Amino acid sequence: MIRMDGLTKTFGTKTVLDGVTFHFPEGARIALVGPNGAGKTTLLDILTNVTEADRGTVLKPGRLRLGYLPQEPNVKPMVSVLEEAVAGGEGYIQALVRRHRAALDKMTDDYSEANHKAWDLVDDEYKHERGYSLEADSRAILAGLGFTPEMTAKDPRALSGGWRMRLELAKIFLNRPNFLILDEPTNHLDLPSLVWVENWLQNFSGTLLFVSHDRSLLRRLPNMTLHLHNAKLTPYHGNFDRFLEERELRMAEEFAQAENLRKRREHLEKFVDRFGAKASKASQAQSKMKMIARIRDLESDVGGDDQVDSMHIAIPLGQASGREVVKIKNGAIGYEKPLSKNINLLVERGQKVAIIGANGIGKSTLLKTVVGHIPALAGTFELGHNARLAWFAQDQLEIMDSSRSVLDNVMEASPKVTQGVARNVLGSLLFRGDDVQKKVGVLSGGEKARVGLARLLLQEANLLMMDEPTNHLDISSCEILSQAIQEFEGTVIFVSHDRDFIDAVCSHVYAMLPDGRGRLFEGKLDDYRRQALKSDFPDVLDPLPVSGNDGGKSGRSKVTHHASSAAEIGSNMSEYEINALKRDAQKHQKRIAKLDVEMTRLQALAADCDRQMEAHHADFNRVASITAEKQSFESLLGKHEEEWFELTQKVDAARTALEGAGRTL
Repeated sequence: MIRMDGLTKTFGTKTVLDGVTFHFPEGARIALVGPNGAGKTTLLDILTNVTEADRGTVLKPGRLRLGYLPQEPNVKPMVSVLEEAVAGGEGYIQALVRRHRAALDKMTDDYSEANHKAWDLVDDEYKHERGYSLEADSRAILAGLGFTPEMTAKDPRALSGGWRMRLELAKIFLNRPNFLILDEPTNHLDLPSLVWVENWLQNFSGTLLFVSHDRSLLRRLPNMTLHLHNAKLTPYHGNFDRFLEERELRMAEEFAQAENLRKRREHLEKFVDRFGAKASKASQAQSKMKMIARIRDLESDVGGDDQVDSMHIAIPLGQASGREVVKIKNGAIGYEKPLSKNINLLVERGQKVAIIGANGIGKSTLLKTVVGHIPALAGTFELGHNARLAWFAQDQLEIMDSSRSVLDNVMEASPKVTQGVARNVLGSLLFRGDDVQKKVGVLSGGEKARVGLARLLLQEANLLMMDEPTNHLDISSCEILSQAIQEFEGTVIFVSHDRDFIDAVCSHVYAMLPDGRGRLFEGKLDDYRRQALKSDFPDVLDPLPVSGNDGGKSGRSKVTHHASSAAEIGSNMSEYEINALKRDAQKHQKRIAKLDVEMTRLQALAADCDRQMEAHHADFNRVASITAEKQSFESLLGKHEEEWFELTQKVDAARTALEGAGRTL
């Protein structure tokens, strides 16, 4: 696949790429990570010919079919979303469609043996690339990205910017590239579409290179991680978590090496200071000075990897609220027509509720109705006793003074905020040093959103209402924010598509359906999915079938069908099928029992590895060996846990199906 040789790129006095060389392995799923401003987007731009390197080369094979998300949608789209998706861009499939049509026209005009053979060759390729299924694949991919049948008939120019970029993503998938480059591919997606895209990329058979701040995606998707830092590119095998572990170990080893170099240099410097003026020792002193210079060079190489300062935000609570914080009875929300109705929701003090569901069903509208920005269409929406609300949404940015600095705007959030506290919060949200003195009027939309978030966190509220709070934050800032909200003793209601953030923060999940229904579930996302399966509530995270990225093979997520479907199947089963299902479920139960024992053993081994690492903390070779052993145990444990979960889902589905047939397991 693509090979980079000696790529160098400089902007002014800052070098973002310094002699970068790397050969992308065929079929790898690669995450490109690094701090903001490290040059990740620049590297992608060089690979996609958007910009040029100052020095170095990019070698691309002749069979390369490169796909990448453009920065802007097509300015002259076809008349409908579906037609634009089918027409695509200037990709391989579109070129094949034109060749197929031209060969057919030529054979129609002159039915010769030569023209017929030429047509057969093109038609074979067309069939192999699912050319005859292009419209069906387009509909499937558009549905997976959240487009309703009604939306596919619309003029693309009538869509919002986010939906236009979803359409561009659909066109890329339909072009069937063998090397796919994506910069923040999940930015414009809701949670169900994000799950669908992740499944599509998991099934993608080509090489994938992507940049993302979505920690969950970085954990699930890549099998290789490239770290761009200080203009150098370092490859790591495995996902983002594995990268963090290996990098931490490498940095510990480099720290020990740097400490040894420092001691060696100081010893040599003492020799030079003591004997440098003596003629008998002059030549030795000169030799030592040269050695000191070499050691300083080594020290700069070893110690050049700066670490992000550890930061912590403590969100002030103020006065505690009553037990009931938000109470909705028979509520209906929307504008001219209800988006959701018959809402009955009670949020109690200390709960942290994640609102999930597809785009356009009223998640943000629900928040705005509770806050009072939008009138309810029906029912009552009440805040409880002593509930003091702080609200984060894009339209709150209008209340900020664009002529004043970032720091001034944040300190206005509360009279008790000190400059030190304000700077700490801003620093965790990527405003560091002189950045806090910038006028709000010159900031980008994302930067203004982060200022708004800083204001929210300092208002001494006991109820935080947040709409997509992690947008425009890097991974470390997301983690700082999630830790702060976890420790916050008040109540939080939020909308987010960041699965890691949701699971880190939420105590409850409120799932909203396209038909207007909603229900509150206790626990994290996995808890919600298990409860939804058992209670005949559709899983809003269950993606549509993946289509069109694997040469015609269709994949599906590992989510089991809903209990209602199982019950319906059960009512139509024969006696033979019922007995076979019982035997299968009992076999799974035995396997589950064995897995429980094995997982307990592996967890104990991993814990033992942790104890050994503490005992051998100064022996880096031994620590490296123990770490590798622990990673092996944890990898096996992960596989067992996944199998355990799948089997329990199958047993639950079998039990429900048997109940539908009037039988028990």
